[in-house]
Amino acid sequence: MTQTTDSAASTSPPSKPRSVGGPRLANNGGETQNPQTPVSGHSQLLGYARVSRADQNLDRQRDALSAAGCSKIFIDEGVSGSLANRQGLSELLRFARAGDSIVVQALDRLGRSTKNLLTLVDDLRQRQVSLQILNLGVDTGTPAGQMVLTVIAALAEMERSTLQERTLDGLAAARARGRVGGRPPSLSTAQKLEVARMREAGRTSTEIAEILGCSTRTIRRVPRH
Repeated sequence: MTQTTDSAASTSPPSKPRSVGGPRLANNGGETQNPQTPVSGHSQLLGYARVSRADQNLDRQRDALSAAGCSKIFIDEGVSGSLANRQGLSELLRFARAGDSIVVQALDRLGRSTKNLLTLVDDLRQRQVSLQILNLGVDTGTPAGQMVLTVIAALAEMERSTLQERTLDGLAAARARGRVGGRPPSLSTAQKLEVARMREAGRTSTEIAEILGCSTRTIRRVPRH
């Protein structure tokens, strides 16, 4: 899910609402505007917030971006940071103009790949758009900020790679000792046979789940023979 919100009153005239799809910009009057045409004549602070799951809360990021003075906040909900193409981020990049600054609450909200991050920062630099990372106090509008961001991004990716390597090593060691990772099966072999028998007798998945004391989803995962 992707959306765009105004953090301050807009000075541009309202455009017609979009009826379907895409990010939307809500002004203080509650109307819906198309955010793709930026306000011209002055630079802007443009916020970007992201959560990986739709049930996660964006309030902390929104509050930090609003406090930083962002005039608009572009949002991606339920989108992984490992993805290079994100609708909210794409809208933000199309909206930004030379002299603007893109603001994020933390580096990992913008992305989790060093390669993608550095490519994005370099693209913004060529377009004369800077990047501010609030929790690090980094501003890529300065040479020092660009250097710090490169180092931090590289260290973050190295940490993730090390964690993945340790996890794989742990699973391999467990398999060598006869243990298999993952959750234990919800139903025993005998219970799965009983599921098959009750299906043949005409019982529904809901009825079988109630009898065996498990969820309907667990019953539906049992293969039909």
